[in-house]
Amino acid sequence: MFHRLRDKANRFFFDRAVRDVLSTGPMRVVADSPLLLFTQLQHKDLLMGLLAFKSFARQVPVRGAAVLSDGTLTGEDRALLKEQLSDPVFLERAAFQSPHCPVGGCWERLLAVAELSQDRYVIQLDADTLTLGSIDEVAACVNANRSFALGTWDDQSVEAMHFRAAEASRHMGSGTPHVQLLSEAAFGRLARADQLKYVRGCAGFSGFGKGQVQRSFIEDLSTEMFGLIGERWREWGSEQVMSNIVVANAPDAFVLPHPKFCDCTKIRQGTTAFIHFIGSCRFSSDRYRLLARRTIADLKRT
Repeated sequence: MFHRLRDKANRFFFDRAVRDVLSTGPMRVVADSPLLLFTQLQHKDLLMGLLAFKSFARQVPVRGAAVLSDGTLTGEDRALLKEQLSDPVFLERAAFQSPHCPVGGCWERLLAVAELSQDRYVIQLDADTLTLGSIDEVAACVNANRSFALGTWDDQSVEAMHFRAAEASRHMGSGTPHVQLLSEAAFGRLARADQLKYVRGCAGFSGFGKGQVQRSFIEDLSTEMFGLIGERWREWGSEQVMSNIVVANAPDAFVLPHPKFCDCTKIRQGTTAFIHFIGSCRFSSDRYRLLARRTIADLKRT
């Protein structure tokens, strides 16, 4: 009970503090940038998403933005996004569904990436992210058309799928495993497991090179995973598994250095420049709010 009340209070104060992002001017766009910044957004995260986009675009040139509505965005929300994100493209979830993939759980987001990245570089940027400083590694990936993943530990790299399957199998235990662990343990039974790669990354911040994501690749593997783990493939978290596979199997895929890029449980003062404020620690303290206020002040100055 105490933790819920604390998180609720911190969310309330965060929302009040972040409203000032509306006074920082529209997101900067650069006509000759190859990068489209993309997110799936819900009404309650609107201001958070604006700060995520603006703080990122302050560090890496962006040609434009695209927003996939989760169904809760209002007309007022869209008008505000149009003004603040320099006329983004709006997409609807129903247009990005497949009979071969689960519905919901961000699967439409990944299928939208497959379409959008055919003729441009696409970065999937969650609303609960914050860019604090220089992220030259991301700019280099965009310029080299190199896909990237947000890693989860130091010195992480793309690995053979068979290796991850063996690691996951060792950690299965006797209880009911999370869908990510269950899926990874089943990798060894995929038809092309010996040819495929994997990275245990976070789908909340991923880069997809132009022409490097094929919808048929996603659909074929999703069909196989249904055959291996059944209806559990529909659970929340399966899309992250697929996003990790897609990135890992792009040419020369890159894992961003950790903890320069990390979630909010692993921030290192003086090192971390990009943070994903995952649910378990997003509002457990006032850190997100304080960093958001500092970032908004920086945006006003520039």
